[in-house]
Amino acid sequence: MSDRGTTGSGVTPGWATMAPQHTPPDQHGRPDVTLPTGPQPPAPMVVPAFFVKQRITVMVNRYEVIGMNPDGSEGPLLAFAEQKRMKLREEVVFYADASKNRAVFSFKARQRLDVAAQHDVFDEYGTPLGYFRKQFGASLLRSTWDLSAPGIEAVGRERRQSIAILRRVWDLIPYVGDVWVPFVFHFDFVDTATGATVLVSERQKAVRDRYTVTVPDPRLDFRVAASMAVALDALQSR
Repeated sequence: MSDRGTTGSGVTPGWATMAPQHTPPDQHGRPDVTLPTGPQPPAPMVVPAFFVKQRITVMVNRYEVIGMNPDGSEGPLLAFAEQKRMKLREEVVFYADASKNRAVFSFKARQRLDVAAQHDVFDEYGTPLGYFRKQFGASLLRSTWDLSAPGIEAVGRERRQSIAILRRVWDLIPYVGDVWVPFVFHFDFVDTATGATVLVSERQKAVRDRYTVTVPDPRLDFRVAASMAVALDALQSR
């Protein structure tokens, strides 16, 4: 089985056993995260559409990444994510399933306790796949993210600035801001070079957080797309 998967035909990501691809570490002991530029072929793992659902727990944030069938219904579980708690640097690990016996990819912040930290995405062997970071200044009024992957430089923003401002005003109102309100907000990521849509995350009207994610650009690896989609929920309040 190859390390390639699509959900359009009902095929799950192939979490195949592959030989580790060692990347020389940088001076801090991390793998080099320099990504290739220029035209790129389709990513090793392409999933054009999927769902992200948050599991309601008290102590830890957990997410299910679920494939989308051709008819738009839920397909198989693609990954199970868990946010590490009490970490100085934010980290989310994605597992093959809820048993958590096999970690298949992850993302981790480079800087400690930094709202604008760069988060690197790694495959299961520690090879860098891409990175993302929040634009702190621009996000004061409208959440904005940079997303980078081989051949892709994209910017994602909240679709409706009115909702973005309303969420911020609501949080500032004494007592009222403590009342949880499931604001429905969406993100659109576009290629900075072409203006083409790269990734879209749309929050659904539901009690618990649930998102529909579409990835029109086949150059964007599923593991990067899923990491960004989960981060939009897990790190949104940072």
